[in-house]
Amino acid sequence: MFYRRNISSNLKDALNRSPVVFLTGGRQTGKSTLIKEVCGEEYTYVSLDDLRFLAQAKYDPIGFLAGLPKPLILDEVQRVPEIFLAIKQDVDNNRVNGRYALTGSANPLLIPQVSDSLAGRMEILQLFPLSQGELNNHDERFIDHIFQETVSFKKISAIDRDTLLQKMIIGGYPLVQNRRERDRDAWFESYIMTLLQRDVKDLANIEGITQLPDLLKLLAARTSGLLNNAELSRTSGIAATTLHRYVTLLEILFLVYFQPAWSANLARRLVKSPKTYLIDTGLLAFENGMQVQRLKSDGTLLGALIENFVVSELRKQMTWNELRVGLYHYRTQANIEVDIILENKAGQIVAIEVKASESIRPDDSNGLRQLREDLGAKFVRGIILYTGSEIVPINEQITALPISYLWHL
Repeated sequence: MFYRRNISSNLKDALNRSPVVFLTGGRQTGKSTLIKEVCGEEYTYVSLDDLRFLAQAKYDPIGFLAGLPKPLILDEVQRVPEIFLAIKQDVDNNRVNGRYALTGSANPLLIPQVSDSLAGRMEILQLFPLSQGELNNHDERFIDHIFQETVSFKKISAIDRDTLLQKMIIGGYPLVQNRRERDRDAWFESYIMTLLQRDVKDLANIEGITQLPDLLKLLAARTSGLLNNAELSRTSGIAATTLHRYVTLLEILFLVYFQPAWSANLARRLVKSPKTYLIDTGLLAFENGMQVQRLKSDGTLLGALIENFVVSELRKQMTWNELRVGLYHYRTQANIEVDIILENKAGQIVAIEVKASESIRPDDSNGLRQLREDLGAKFVRGIILYTGSEIVPINEQITALPISYLWHL
C-alpha cells in the first residue's frame, strides 16, 4: 500500500537548495520509495545493497561516481563510507543543487567521516516509521498549533482505549500494517536479526555482536526511564566502555533514542541523564511481549508504552512542522517532573504530561503548575495527553486532551 509522507515537500525544497541531500532513517521506513517518488525519472538510481555496485564503489569510489549519470540517487550509502570524500570532490567541481540524493539506514551525524566530509554541502532529513496522521492521510500540525498565542481545541471523536493501544502495539513500520500478531512478531524478529548482523558489521568491527539483541531488550525494558549506564553495565555484564560503544551503535541504527534533559541553564543540560525510548512502539511491544490484555493489568508497562508513543509521534512531526523546536524531559532534585518539554528558538516552552488513565486527577497537573510558576512568561501552555475522550480545562494555560489530538490538529 502507498502512503503519502508528510516530509515530501521538505525533501523537494532541500533538493532545490543543496547539492547533496541525505534522507536518513531506519531500514524499512520507506526511504527508497519516497526518494524515488520525489526525485522522479530524471535521477539515476543505484542501490549499494546490490553487491555488484557495492564492490565497485568500495574499490574505486571516484571512478564509480564518474561513470554514473547525474543527478544521482545512492541508496543505503552508509555501506560505503569511502564514497563520501568522492562525493565531496565531485560536488566541489560541480556545484549543482540536487546533484546527489542519498539514503542511509545509519545516522550520519553520529558517523564522523560522513558529517565532516560533507559539512556545508549536505542537508540531512530523517524519515521515521509512519505517523498516525500518515496512516490516515492527514498532515498533522500539532506542534505548530500548540505554540500559537491563542489556541482553541475543537471536540473530536476520540478513539476508544483498546483501539488506541492496538495502534501503539502495531507501530508505524509500513510492512507490519494489517498483519496478524504472529506475522508481525516474525517480521520484527527477522528485522532485528538482519539489522544487527549485517549493518553493524558495516559500521563497526566488534566482537560482541551477539550481545546487541540482549542489550536492545534491556533498553526496551527501561523505556521512558532515565538512562543509567552503571546499572545497565552491571545487569548486562558488558564493561562500561564497551557498553557505550554498543549503545551508540543501536542509536546510529535508529533503534533507540535518548531524550536529553531540559534546564534553564544550557550548560547543565549536557550533564543530566537522558531518557530512553525505542524508535517505534511496535518494536517496543515486540521486545516486551506487549498485548492489549497484558497492558490492562500492568500499569507500569502501559505507562511506558504510551509515553514512548507520544514522544515518537512528536519526533515524527518535528521533521515537517513549520516551527523548529527541541524535545526534552524535565526533572528537578525536588522530584518535580514533566515528561516532555518542547522549546522553540525564542526559548518559549510548551510542556506535556502523558497519562495512561482515562480520567484526570487534580495532582496530574502538579508538575505543569510548578513549571509555569518557575518560567513565568516563557511558559506558553501545558497539556496533559491522556487516554480519555474529553477535553478537560485545568486553568487558563493548562488543558487535558485525548491522545488522538496528536494527529487531528
